[in-house]
Amino acid sequence: MSAGKWILGGLGFVLGGPIGALIGALIGSAFDGASSEWKTEETPKNHSSRKRSTQGDISVSIIVLIACVIKADGRVLKSEIAFVKPFLVRTFGEAGAKQALQLLKQLLEQNIDPIAVSQQIRSNVNYSVRLELLNLLLNIAKADGEVVEVETKIIEQIATHMGIANADYQSLLSLYHKHTDANWAYTALEIEPTATDDEVKKAYRRMAMKYHPDKVANAGENIRQQATDKFRSINDAYEHIKAQRGMK
Repeated sequence: MSAGKWILGGLGFVLGGPIGALIGALIGSAFDGASSEWKTEETPKNHSSRKRSTQGDISVSIIVLIACVIKADGRVLKSEIAFVKPFLVRTFGEAGAKQALQLLKQLLEQNIDPIAVSQQIRSNVNYSVRLELLNLLLNIAKADGEVVEVETKIIEQIATHMGIANADYQSLLSLYHKHTDANWAYTALEIEPTATDDEVKKAYRRMAMKYHPDKVANAGENIRQQATDKFRSINDAYEHIKAQRGMK
């Protein structure tokens, strides 16, 4: 089986809507021999039922979102591509990663509507997985050493239209401002610095449950690893506050 056909196998919701239209226009040249089996479809009007998302759906969706973020500052840096490559290898394997990288490079030359793409993902992917997709985008934006304003704006737009609560977005963003924001740990736990010790403990337990890797167990190993990293970061934020306050 060709790498292209393997990546396309088992896809569900991305075959329709804006993602299907976008990928369908490129699939013939991006994937070897796969175009004959590729069919895009329009999302029915007033379609409210959520289709079951597959690992393939999530992987294709993140490639489109990655392209949105990399394109945001008007340049494509080697550091950003270097960060993305391991994700593609973990998701598709060595052979599939080459095909996925071809698709990403072609997407970088296209006009992508991040709002439409984000809304389609919101309608078909559960909240915990969407949080991890957002976390991955922030990691990619950080790959060149800093999260610049134009990248932050596009990621914030994606977050809004994926239905991510602002507190959750700020929690993720705070982890990239440890050296510039004295209150980063409180933002990470979604509480104020005036919170009592009991409130800190409760916030930690709530956030630890929210980002437990088991919540994204079916989304693929790469997304699960993102959740594990975030889980550790929440732990770091809690330990930081404990050390500041002398909490036991």
